[in-house]
Amino acid sequence: MKQSPAAVPSTVDEYIAAFSPEVQNILRRIRQVVREAAPEAQEVMSYRMPALKQGGILVYFAAFKSHVGLYPPVNGDAGIEKAIAPYAGEKGNLRFPFDKPIPYDLIARVTAFRLKQNLAKAALKRTKARS
Repeated sequence: MKQSPAAVPSTVDEYIAAFSPEVQNILRRIRQVVREAAPEAQEVMSYRMPALKQGGILVYFAAFKSHVGLYPPVNGDAGIEKAIAPYAGEKGNLRFPFDKPIPYDLIARVTAFRLKQNLAKAALKRTKARS
């Protein structure tokens, strides 16, 4: 990673450009996958990481020395929880090592599931507000 603490990216493009070409390719593909899974979501920078936002944050993704992280922790679907188990870090965040194939299909499933959760939460809030 060639990003310095002084160089805080203000866009996702700037964030991705700060990495080696190999990592840039992975980040671009993750960006594509999450945007396809949530096409109406807004792309933002938050906590110095790229994120997708729709009814709240769907996912953050960030590159580190030896892996890409995907946040926040995911729960509420046994099938997805089983699929992500090999990648779960100590706080439930996902870590995809650079030395193994990145499971882009799983990243898409996680994003779509988080979208479903956020939309359900928003609908519940609207229902409670009308009561």
